[in-house]
Amino acid sequence: MNINMTFFGQMISFALLIWFTMKFIWPPMNRAIEERQKKIADGLAAAERSQHDLAQAQQSVDAAMREARTKANEVIDQAHQRANQIIEQAKTDAMVEATRQKAMADAEIVASQNRAREDLRKQVSALAVSGAEKLLRREIDANAHKALLDELAAQL
Repeated sequence: MNINMTFFGQMISFALLIWFTMKFIWPPMNRAIEERQKKIADGLAAAERSQHDLAQAQQSVDAAMREARTKANEVIDQAHQRANQIIEQAKTDAMVEATRQKAMADAEIVASQNRAREDLRKQVSALAVSGAEKLLRREIDANAHKALLDELAAQL
């Protein structure tokens, strides 16, 4: 056997293997590799878009939270103002009611005083008439008159 011939045969079979590989195996393998690279690049781009969307969503959530806090503070302030208004109105109503009841009590006191004065006048006039009758029935004597006045003063 000749080494050159074996070497030449190996070169031809190697060349056929390279040609066969380049013609039939390499193109589908390159397509598969390119598709895989494209999928990986699309996945990375989608991940980047997702991170960007997540950051935007976080910003919008933060903005919504700030707005909600602002509105909540406004509602709380309005509630405090309304509560203060209600308290002031209740104080005013209580003062008006107290004034009205005091006026009614004052009017009742005045009426009671007037009734008491009228009763006192009646009693005084009855006592005066009674004393005058007793004085007229007795003789006019200074000692008896004085004793009668003392007796009337004791009754009053």
